[in-house]
Amino acid sequence: MSKISLVLVENHDLTRVGLLAALKQVENIDVLGAAPDGHQGVKIIKEKNPDVAIIALNLPDIDGIEVTQRLKKDPHTHSTGILILTNTTNEEDVLAAFVAGADSYLLKDIEFNQLIEAIKNTHEGNAWIDPNIANIVLQQIKKPVTDKVEPASVSAPRSSNGLSNNNSSLQLEEKTIINETSMELLEIYPLTDRELDVLKLIVGGCNNADIAEKLCITVGTVKTHVRNILNKLCVDDRTQAAVRALRSGLVE
Repeated sequence: MSKISLVLVENHDLTRVGLLAALKQVENIDVLGAAPDGHQGVKIIKEKNPDVAIIALNLPDIDGIEVTQRLKKDPHTHSTGILILTNTTNEEDVLAAFVAGADSYLLKDIEFNQLIEAIKNTHEGNAWIDPNIANIVLQQIKKPVTDKVEPASVSAPRSSNGLSNNNSSLQLEEKTIINETSMELLEIYPLTDRELDVLKLIVGGCNNADIAEKLCITVGTVKTHVRNILNKLCVDDRTQAAVRALRSGLVE
């Protein structure tokens, strides 16, 4: 299996040195280089043409969004997977990063094994979105859909007690919108193979400890996967996730 070539663009010295040291220990990742700012980052990425570039958002010269734009516009680097790694959950920054062409967006407090999985998924063409900012993307997707909802008609049918059924009609419309939004979100940010493994075990009635044991991962990692799954399926709890998984055919 060929290694995933990678370049890191990170202005914080300790973070950059620490990540480089850790990434170089990963068997199937080939670190081609690193840069402390945007201009050097663009230069080295164009020279090395890596599979994936990890880019910090707040760089000292040009920010990660502009770096992403330049790379995606260049025919020699547009296929490089861009993984934004930052501390900010600011809505404008998040949306601007995706508009610029970022493939994945992670916060720096993510576990290292999750970062590795995100790198792999980005390389495979699958977006990876941190659960802490997933709702920002979800709300953006929902806007054009919810704008289409028409006010309930004055002549709405009435229930047996003489009260209007407007509320139930609106609730039905809201459920339809949420279901459609969930499918749209899954098309943009599909469940990873590992998340599908976790979802299947959730459907099977396993708790976090059971899932951790069966998949040989930590309970903390399971919780991260569960948060990702709930956000991507637009549900509030595991039971709703299981129902949606079965109804949508994600799990048989």
